[in-house]
Amino acid sequence: MSEKIVMTPDDIRRTLARIAHEIIERNKTIEHLVLVGMHTRGVPLARRLASNIESLEALKVPVGALDITPYRDDLNLSQAQPRVTRTDMPLNTSGKSIVLVDDVLYTGRSTRAAMDALIDWGRPSLIQLAVLIDRGHRELPIRADYVGKNIPTSRQEEIQVRLIETDGIDQVTITSPTSDRPSKTSQTGKEDNFRRSDDDSGE
Repeated sequence: MSEKIVMTPDDIRRTLARIAHEIIERNKTIEHLVLVGMHTRGVPLARRLASNIESLEALKVPVGALDITPYRDDLNLSQAQPRVTRTDMPLNTSGKSIVLVDDVLYTGRSTRAAMDALIDWGRPSLIQLAVLIDRGHRELPIRADYVGKNIPTSRQEEIQVRLIETDGIDQVTITSPTSDRPSKTSQTGKEDNFRRSDDDSGE
C-alpha cells in the first residue's frame, strides 16, 4: 500500500476558513443556523467551522453531534441494537437552517441516514451539507453544498482524514493498493457502502 498526503494542516485550516465564509455568504442570516457534525470527525470539523463563523460575525453558532448508527441501511434486524447513541443536539431543529458537517462524502448513504436522524429532532427549514473531502462514487442523488476538496478516487483507494481532536494530527491522505497486488474484496464480493477510511461508519 502506498500513502500520499493530499492535505496538510495549513490546507485544512485555510479550507475550513473558506467554507465558513461560504456558509455566511449563502445564508441570509445566521441567527437560525445550526451546525451538526456527524460522528466522529464531522463533530470537531463542525466546532471549528462554528469558531470561524463566530470570529467573523461575533455570533455564537450552536453545534450538535449526530450519531447515525441506528439509521444505517446496512444493519439488518439481526444486528439491531438499543437506540443508545452519541447524539447531542443543542435544541429542537424545527425551523432551523441545518448545516450537516462530515469529513468524507462517498456513496451518500451516511448523509441520507443523517437526514433521517435529523427529522427525529424536528422539521428544519433547510438542510445543507458541508464536507472536507468529496471522493465521488455516489449511489444516491446527494451532493454537498460546501466542499473543501474534490479528490477523484477508485473504490480500491482509501481516504483517511486525521484531526488533532481525534488523531493528534491534522492531515488527509490517500492510500492506494500496490500495482502488483490484486485488490482485496469481501467473500461475498460486495462492498460495505458505509465503509470509509476511518474506524467509523462511513459512506
